[in-house]
Amino acid sequence: MAATPADHMAEKSVLPSEVDDASLPVATADLTLDPAAEKKLLLKLDAFFVPIIMLVYLSCFLDRTNIGNVKVAGMPQDIHASSQQFSTAVSIFYATYVAFEAPWAILMKKLTPRVLLTSLCVVWSVTTIASGFITNIGGLYAARLVLGACEGGLFPGLNLYLTMVYKREEQAKRVSYLFVCTALSGAFGGLLAYGLLKMDGVANMAGWKWVYIIEGIFSILIGFAVWFGLPSDPSNAYFLNAEEKRMMKVRAAQRAQYMGSEEFSWSEILIELKDPKLYLSGAIQFCQDILLYGFSTFLPSIIQGLGYNSLQTQYMTIPVYICGGLSFLLAASFSDRWGIRGPFVFLTNIPGIIGYILILCPTPNGVKFFGTFLCSIAVYNGPGLNLTWLNVNVAPHYRRAAAIGFQQTIGNTAGVVAGQIYRKSPYVLGNGFSVGALGLSQVLIVAKYLYIRRQNRLKEKIARGEVADTRKVTTGDRELDFKYHL
Repeated sequence: MAATPADHMAEKSVLPSEVDDASLPVATADLTLDPAAEKKLLLKLDAFFVPIIMLVYLSCFLDRTNIGNVKVAGMPQDIHASSQQFSTAVSIFYATYVAFEAPWAILMKKLTPRVLLTSLCVVWSVTTIASGFITNIGGLYAARLVLGACEGGLFPGLNLYLTMVYKREEQAKRVSYLFVCTALSGAFGGLLAYGLLKMDGVANMAGWKWVYIIEGIFSILIGFAVWFGLPSDPSNAYFLNAEEKRMMKVRAAQRAQYMGSEEFSWSEILIELKDPKLYLSGAIQFCQDILLYGFSTFLPSIIQGLGYNSLQTQYMTIPVYICGGLSFLLAASFSDRWGIRGPFVFLTNIPGIIGYILILCPTPNGVKFFGTFLCSIAVYNGPGLNLTWLNVNVAPHYRRAAAIGFQQTIGNTAGVVAGQIYRKSPYVLGNGFSVGALGLSQVLIVAKYLYIRRQNRLKEKIARGEVADTRKVTTGDRELDFKYHL
């Protein structure tokens, strides 16, 4: 099992009240916190931060993927859009989404999380409301481009925020909460769309218009929660008492190697751009995101293709999304407990491969529907666990910010592909492409696992003096006592 930062700390347990603020920069490297007190602190952090983080990501993904719900509710016909034009509208979102991910991630600390995340949330919420008044395909293109530019900063930003609060061995579980929101947005989006589409005709407006308007208003309300609930410095959060703030300082000192300097450095970004882990992770993410964006955007259309009407389609997506979310919570918990990442990505892809094969083969509709449940396991576990695998293996902060931003840029170009391969029921091209992407991902996962294992062994040999240290970079995650999670 991979070593954690706590493995390098002294065995002595220290209560928060025994830590003097003035001694923190020097003494905390040799201190550990009382496990019971730290567990209580984690529960408090989760209770205050996690609901807000989940809600903002839920609203983000809801506003992004509701285009799948309005498609089956008649929007293309009302704005006189062809199938090709509507597919382009789905894909064009990712042009600005991928372009803005890395810049927003790198700028987050300078702009502060509170200002950046709240501003992005408000702008995309207003854009969503405006989408309810679109009358032509040009308006839909413009709205999708603005949504992409704003939402591109949220996921990297939230991931970076989590690394400011939690240790390496605590992160998969917290990242899983974001992907649970992805699943919940599908389930909640289907349920909400089911209800909102019944407003068809209210105020002489189509039901799909109300989907955009109501969901946009919901997102604006979440923006206020972000402003008041996510402090730019989590270690001094308003809900922490004096002892808990001392504990946060101890945890920060324990993670000093992982977090690094507060000063922006281009050299750290350039170091990361030469890191093979980034490109292996990005390639895996691209393959996994083919599934994520194809599945989450077009699941209603896939199920409708099995012979169900539009309202049945909306509520039949709900258990599928819930299955994917719960499976990720379970896998992430074991991944954190054992400090193992890559093997979980590999194993959770296997049900996905089986599921897509069941959908593609001439099986009864009930079997195909069961296949969507199997697909959901790979859809949500793969991207989330792979991103965590990168998060915990890159340090310090600005190197990690660049890694998350550029990895997401590489991965999210899959959204462009997803919009083009899922065009016409029964989506043989899209589902066939997805199972092929899963197969390629399995090969890349093995390659990255072997590369990281080789780097860990090289560090061990250098530390024992068995080989000369010829490495050009020896700081952050390249330090000899920084053990990569496999």
